[in-house]
Amino acid sequence: MITSDGAGLSALEARLYDDLSLLELPAKSWVPLHYVEQQPVLDVAILGAGMCGLTAAAALRMIGVDNVLCFDRAPAGQEGPWGTYARMETLRSPKQLTGPALGLPTLTFRAWYQAQFGAAAWDALDKIPRTQWMDYLIWYRRVLRLPVANHTEIVALTPYQHKLIAVDTRHRLTGETRRYYARRVVLANGRDGLGGPAVPDLAHRIARRYWAHSAQPIDFSALQGKRVAVVGAGASAMDNAATALEAGAQRVDLFIRRDDIPRVNKFTGISSQGVVQGFVGLSDAWKWQFLATTLSAQTPPPRDSTRRVSRHANAHFHLANPIVDLEEEQQHLVLATPKGRYEVDFVIFATGFDVDVSKRGELHHFAHEMLFWSDVYTPPVGMENRELASAPYLGPAFELQAKTPENSPLISRLHCFNYPSTLTHGKLSGDIPAVSEGAKRLAQGIARHLFVEDCALHYDALTAFDTPELVGDEWHDAEAQ
Repeated sequence: MITSDGAGLSALEARLYDDLSLLELPAKSWVPLHYVEQQPVLDVAILGAGMCGLTAAAALRMIGVDNVLCFDRAPAGQEGPWGTYARMETLRSPKQLTGPALGLPTLTFRAWYQAQFGAAAWDALDKIPRTQWMDYLIWYRRVLRLPVANHTEIVALTPYQHKLIAVDTRHRLTGETRRYYARRVVLANGRDGLGGPAVPDLAHRIARRYWAHSAQPIDFSALQGKRVAVVGAGASAMDNAATALEAGAQRVDLFIRRDDIPRVNKFTGISSQGVVQGFVGLSDAWKWQFLATTLSAQTPPPRDSTRRVSRHANAHFHLANPIVDLEEEQQHLVLATPKGRYEVDFVIFATGFDVDVSKRGELHHFAHEMLFWSDVYTPPVGMENRELASAPYLGPAFELQAKTPENSPLISRLHCFNYPSTLTHGKLSGDIPAVSEGAKRLAQGIARHLFVEDCALHYDALTAFDTPELVGDEWHDAEAQ
């Protein structure tokens, strides 16, 4: 049994603080404070305190943008998917990836793990357990002293005085409402940050108690002895099917549209710093071609997740067998496919997410002016893709763009640091491998905007600065009498 070494973790934290000191990080705060009715204005409000939100906050503070606050609906320690709807046993990313460490060796998961469990345990570790990744993120937040307002949902984002975003919040426990003001807002709110779970229309024909999306709360204990259908063949389909089986489901049937489960992860084959740094520089046509090819192949579920399902004799894979109809019948469901009819008690739709800003009440004011790829690019015949067409068309700092800038000049103060940014920037804001590079690009872009907006104040500070380095007694004028 591996036991945690608190002393080792304390020593690691001391090393981290020493490293930060040697690098003079975080940089000294340089952004002038702004006020609205004597209330300090946030330089950046970050919606979400999961991995992307925390990494964005850390990257901003490292370069001296200090007046930052993350907002998250969840209680502390339950932000993001890791302790909630993510149901895999381990992460699929290789354990050695540095993730949100921002280039600091003592901030990596490996350093955190080895400090507690030792190098031998690290060598023996295959992949990172999901819940242990959450433990690491909790430590990451604590050790970097990142500010988070938990139990707080964003009700609305609206323009204020032609230069700020009003951030209206509500505390989920007390119901208390509060308005903040921010110069910039980062949407680090997960896979559904610009929309919500995608489910087929036929799901809405049946009572809600009979189905759930894979990213929603599910009482798996209630599925003991039940017949469960899972729609999809991706990672979440396997994870939810396995969880139902392990909870004692009588049988689980996986209905898969394709005639084979995807086997090759295309983007893994070209993973490199070239892609991380260079993708954003591609033409729109090349960006679309890369992503359309990847999506058409689809990402396979992890091998371990698939075997986690198939080792159960009561798991059944149905290939080339999409659902075409779904009806309620005598306290159960009848699911119809081209190959037959199946009686089930509950359906889990592992059907991904879509971009649909009408589902995001907090974005209501900006939704009609948001620029999407469908507004600016028409793909060649045969490469059409609905998911890509609905992606936001972003600027160099992940900022949203307006269809008509004169009608919505403040929309570019909203930065989309979540999965829908992939078509513009590459995979920098949804997955572990390159999240630090994405956060640095985001932070540097926001810092540039903040400095330019305050250039007159910085110039005034320049002209007012009069602290001498020489006081006049360091030399003697040879010509003076």
